[in-house]
Amino acid sequence: MNTSHEARPPFPPFTRETATQKVRLAEDGWNNQDPQRVALAYTVDNQWRNRAEFLIGREQIIEFLTRKWAKELDYRLIKELWAFDGNRIAVRFAYEWHNNSDEWFRSYGNENWEFNQYGLMKCRYASINDLPIKEADRKFRWQQGCRPDDHPGLSDLGL
Repeated sequence: MNTSHEARPPFPPFTRETATQKVRLAEDGWNNQDPQRVALAYTVDNQWRNRAEFLIGREQIIEFLTRKWAKELDYRLIKELWAFDGNRIAVRFAYEWHNNSDEWFRSYGNENWEFNQYGLMKCRYASINDLPIKEADRKFRWQQGCRPDDHPGLSDLGL
């Protein structure tokens, strides 16, 4: 591996500060909805479980995210650090989206992440549940892209 192109700081072992930074970087990447760019945060041979899908490698991640964001419209995500130890981070998250019938959802979940020494995620295990919501009940209303720094996080929103 060419670490000058593949390294993704911060690197393990994580502190509270660097784990929080890693979580926010992941959130920002996903909120930009660029499957090619998001996939670069993962090892070339990474392993994922997302709901009932099992993926291996960046190409499968790109295909998955392309399908996901074609279906989950106006996607907005907030992640929050739950725990960390060494090269592992646990997060909880929520995201809001609607389908092509304008039915809105808030999806809640937990992820367990494991990183290599270069800061690339090599394992991601996600459990997710979808809750139908009314458009008026949305809480994530910023413009597409990164969540503004002054926007409340999950705990602040009571989620």
